[in-house]
Amino acid sequence: MNQEEIIYYLSMIEQQARQLQEQLQSIEQGVIELASLNLGLNELEGKKDKEIFAPLGRGIFVKAKLVSEKLNVDIGGKNFVEKSIPDTKKLIQEQIKKLEEIKKELMKELEKLNKDAEKIIEEAKKEAEKKKR
Repeated sequence: MNQEEIIYYLSMIEQQARQLQEQLQSIEQGVIELASLNLGLNELEGKKDKEIFAPLGRGIFVKAKLVSEKLNVDIGGKNFVEKSIPDTKKLIQEQIKKLEEIKKELMKELEKLNKDAEKIIEEAKKEAEKKKR
């Protein structure tokens, strides 16, 4: 492998590693958001007919009266189903578990890329040593 090929392969590996790291960050953010949502659901339990602060977005809240502990959960395609708080929390835990599984797979891929890069570097060192002789 000549120097240009080595640089090419290492830059490809670096680019793939960067993409995997970005995906890992997105997954981490998703896990954090779901965990936060789960905590928010804890605060709703037992609050029927009581006043709560409901977030509208970007730090803006409105006082609202909780008329039901049933939640409308988006199941995709703008379709909603009614779920209890415990059922919704179970759904969130399943989503977190799926994200953690994806995270493990991405970590394995990243590890493989690192090993590939190390292998290429080792081969390049050996080639350089041969040329010195």
